[in-house]
Amino acid sequence: MTAPTTPSSRPAVTEREAREVAEAAREQHWRKPSFAKELFLGRFRLDLIHPHPLPAAEDTRRGEEFLAALRVFCETRIDGAVIERDARIPDEVITGLRELGAFGMKIDTRYGGLGLTQVYYNKALALVGSANPAIGALLSAHQSIGVPQPLKQFGTQEQKDTFLPRLADGDISAFLLTEPDVGSDPARLATTAVPDGDAYVLDGVKLWTTNGVVADLLVVMARVPRSEGHQGGITAFVVEAAAQGVTVEHRNAFMGLRGLENGVTRFHRVRIPAANRIGPEGAGLKIALTTLNTGRLSLPAMCVGSGKWCLKIAREWSAAREQWGRPVALHEAVGSKIAFIAATTFALEAVLDLSSQMADEDRNDIRIEAALAKLYGSEMACLMADELVQIRGGRGFETAASLAARGERAVPAEQILRDLRINRIFEGSTEIMHLLIAREAVDAHLSVAGDLIDPDKTLTDKARAGAQAGVFYAKWLPKLVAGHGQLPTSYSEFKHEVDLSGHLRHVERTARKLARSTFYAMSRWQGRMETKQGFLGRIVDIGAELFAMSAACVRAELLRGRGEHGREAYQLADAFCRQSRLRIEELFGRLWANTDDLDRKVVQGVLSGTYAWLEDGIVDPSGDGPWIADATPGPTAETDKHRPIR
Repeated sequence: MTAPTTPSSRPAVTEREAREVAEAAREQHWRKPSFAKELFLGRFRLDLIHPHPLPAAEDTRRGEEFLAALRVFCETRIDGAVIERDARIPDEVITGLRELGAFGMKIDTRYGGLGLTQVYYNKALALVGSANPAIGALLSAHQSIGVPQPLKQFGTQEQKDTFLPRLADGDISAFLLTEPDVGSDPARLATTAVPDGDAYVLDGVKLWTTNGVVADLLVVMARVPRSEGHQGGITAFVVEAAAQGVTVEHRNAFMGLRGLENGVTRFHRVRIPAANRIGPEGAGLKIALTTLNTGRLSLPAMCVGSGKWCLKIAREWSAAREQWGRPVALHEAVGSKIAFIAATTFALEAVLDLSSQMADEDRNDIRIEAALAKLYGSEMACLMADELVQIRGGRGFETAASLAARGERAVPAEQILRDLRINRIFEGSTEIMHLLIAREAVDAHLSVAGDLIDPDKTLTDKARAGAQAGVFYAKWLPKLVAGHGQLPTSYSEFKHEVDLSGHLRHVERTARKLARSTFYAMSRWQGRMETKQGFLGRIVDIGAELFAMSAACVRAELLRGRGEHGREAYQLADAFCRQSRLRIEELFGRLWANTDDLDRKVVQGVLSGTYAWLEDGIVDPSGDGPWIADATPGPTAETDKHRPIR
């Protein structure tokens, strides 16, 4: 049987069809408890996170042993300035990481990996990412979303035996989903994998293939056409990067992460053994989303490392730099920025460690917690880096190389701001994360009342849903009126020299208020709720603040109980919670008092050209060319840029 020479063209997909594809890919059921899900429903389940879960003693021993070796490597073998200058991680650094076993951190020891827990994997990423963020991205893309994680969760035993030892030994992997015209809307995926005997024939173009330039193994998402014996759908495959017909056409360059090996990969009539398919046909998006449930925790891990570095530089610089007779740190305008960095770093680490330990224990469903950690970590880390640049003044805007050339300490403050910026886009942009988390947050409502607002449901379906919703809300709504947050003695175990109990009572009260606001909005807008993205984003941001406050208090109590800087931890948690409460108050105000409707009118005017006169008086330095590159399947016309590291 000969494979077709012209793969199917990009599918035409309506907005509704695109949403249906995304809905089918998400996990439909909640088999385990979720702290964050309960929080959005107005139920403050502190028992799910307190006492703070802890790793096993053997996991801690192995993790600390590896961290010690990795720290020595980072201090003696990695020169971040060289990577920034050359826009490339030296081969000898990657070889050294292989020798350390860093490419097998999350791979089980039976396959030659280190078998680290999520907690220690994240600590390792924070450490190596502080030496250079591009190295953190290399290791993270390899293990968090690359071949090891989907194989661990969905691979056959034969696939694990075949590929995991290679990956633990240092073969580099990459994850290929995005296409030039496909981002967060995978229903329009154009890359095809056409069945051909005991194989599939892969055709298409993938964009922003992190690690793709140097990868040995790829996870590729492609559309299998429906045919006799094939249910079709978006499907995941393991592909050898050296296979005939695989071409890295371009190595991309970015404003930050200059050492990132990210490119454009073309597949032309690439034969993939059917044995390399991960899971059944049509399960690709579900595999990708499930992989990301814990894979997303790698980004906040590196954000935590960046926050720690920002705090170190802010402390040292602000004590040394004097203005008007005293260190700048003692001027309130600068001091408030330092307090924000310190308190936020403490909270981000609390969120990360709590989410990671819950992932390791696997007692809770952490899909929302991991998404909140990614969302909150990426946003707050950018703010901290921006504040560091401001604290450093002109030196913050100056490159480290320029500072060194004129005899000053080479502090790469502007670089960390550039490097962190992508985290608000990587693995789900902030805007997409808002929608994803909001969908999960209202899942209980849609489960009981979704048919009421679905225009395609029959009157019988709507009547049945109405009866079901009546039972649910008759039990749920009265519980939003009062709770432990109104009792002055609640959470008294968090009351010591510094009193955190009031913050937890505030979380409990605010969670109920958040649930009431969500219910009111659903009642008001019904089927139009999904179009109220500004409202949904603020709802999610409030939930993120409440989760961070809870995690900060629980971590402070853990450290106090263990005699590890307990008083200082309580002070930082108190500072963070007070700052967070101010942000929450503003967000609640903007739920109902905002410019969302006016903004939509302005956008319509911009798109129609009504305000085009406002663009007069400039020149556009952009080059010529299409907005989106041509991704028509076919043979390559480019020289292969693939650079495997041996």
